[in-house]
Amino acid sequence: MKHLITIVGPTAIGKTALSIALAQHFKCEIISCDSRQFFKEMTIGTAVPNPDELKAATHHFIQNKSIFENYTVGDYEKEALYKLEELFQNNDFVILIGGSGLYVDAILKGFDEFPEIDPEIRSEINANYEKLGIEYLQEQLKSLDPDYYQKITLENPQTLQNPQRMMRFTEVCIGTHKPYSSFLNQKKNNRNFTPVLIGLEADRQIIYDRINQRVDIMIQQGLLEEAQLLYPNKSLNALQTVGYRELFSYFDGDFSLPFAIEEIKKNTRRFSKRQLTWFKRNEVTKWFDYANDRKTIIDYIEKSL
Repeated sequence: MKHLITIVGPTAIGKTALSIALAQHFKCEIISCDSRQFFKEMTIGTAVPNPDELKAATHHFIQNKSIFENYTVGDYEKEALYKLEELFQNNDFVILIGGSGLYVDAILKGFDEFPEIDPEIRSEINANYEKLGIEYLQEQLKSLDPDYYQKITLENPQTLQNPQRMMRFTEVCIGTHKPYSSFLNQKKNNRNFTPVLIGLEADRQIIYDRINQRVDIMIQQGLLEEAQLLYPNKSLNALQTVGYRELFSYFDGDFSLPFAIEEIKKNTRRFSKRQLTWFKRNEVTKWFDYANDRKTIIDYIEKSL
């Protein structure tokens, strides 16, 4: 029996440290499921594992792509499943660690199949978004797939503010001449592994304090300089994310630096809340306090096998 030990939870909760401890205990490797950490040009702002952490256990899907590549969750699903098949040939365990709920679901449950979309459609949508803003994408989805727009509005309204997701919805509608929602909830592929889901959580104030501290450390480590190097490419999809977007507004002259830093903290706190909401939907996840002794978590996993 092959087991995929999956660690989920909000940002800055300690998932990396736990994943390394579990990888060392079960003598296995780690697959990252953090969509921000795929990109080699983004290091400080995505909190990739440091060199010592990367040496402590073998990691996959860390800084393996470029921000200039069009890399989708469907691409990740195919590549990660191929890597899992390879790793399971020599080991009964693999660790999956993720803060990106959509990507975790793609691995555990399968991802809906979509037709290939003409890249020119994405380019045109992106250009219109640059000129007209997020409202353009919202109006497109409202017109092209009103049922899905209504569903998002009621169940997950923050998605309406996510340019990358909204562009994806729009390009599928335009490129296929069908509603995006018509491709959802198709039959999922069976998986040849059994997931064991572990969640890390803490009191909200503890999470917020850890996030604030992490942002301060990122600034000390050179996040401002990293964002400055990426600024000429600020329109790329990979850079439409917390930690960079706010500093781009500072470079544009819209924010002061102190305000931009506070916005990073605020938006990261909001992001962590959305992460918890997403992961809490899965009732089979076993949740532990972030300060729990590792042995307690290992004992639970071994009893679950």
